Amino acid sequence: MAGLIGKKIGMTSVFSAEGKNIPCTVIEAGPCVVTQVKTVDSDGYEALQLGFESKKEKNANKPELGHFKKANTTPKRKIVEFTKFGDEHKLGDVVNVELFKDDTWVDVTGISKGKGFQGVVKRHGFSGVNDATHGQHDRNRAPGSIGASSDPSRVFKGMRMAGRTGGQKVKVLSLRVIKIIPESNLLIVKGSVPGSKGSYLIIEN
Repeated sequence: MAGLIGKKIGMTSVFSAEGKNIPCTVIEAGPCVVTQVKTVDSDGYEALQLGFESKKEKNANKPELGHFKKANTTPKRKIVEFTKFGDEHKLGDVVNVELFKDDTWVDVTGISKGKGFQGVVKRHGFSGVNDATHGQHDRNRAPGSIGASSDPSRVFKGMRMAGRTGGQKVKVLSLRVIKIIPESNLLIVKGSVPGSKGSYLIIEN
């Protein structure tokens, strides 16, 4: 899919023409530089590699410096490949937020907020205090029974238990584009997107 790399700025709200208050997320989408054009002949598939947000040359290694020098651009912090770009793009071209249109739909991918090691109440929504279930006895936030005894004599895979929560790749589908601000490379979409403020996002048509 065609798309851009962006950064989550934060959340706000806008009023629709009908006077409804719509919660929105503000995303800095691009500008992205075409750092490599992959073709079937050279790579076995067609794709555009885009780079987003410059970094200092001292923070890039020599292979990276050579790679970005071919595109006549500065080293980039984030690189993502996109397939099925409708238009032809050349090495060094700049793709900005005008790739998207108002009142269309986009898919947004990001890394969700990490919450560390969490118990079953927060991680899986177990009832916990005053509404004990799942073999619960006298410990209000404990997982309770996790399996039978002699048969099957083991705990089944996939049992919902405590563990690390968040920090995973999450894709939110079909978010409506409320407004585009080209002069600031801002994209305003309805609803929330994964990740904390300042985290990288992948926005696809």
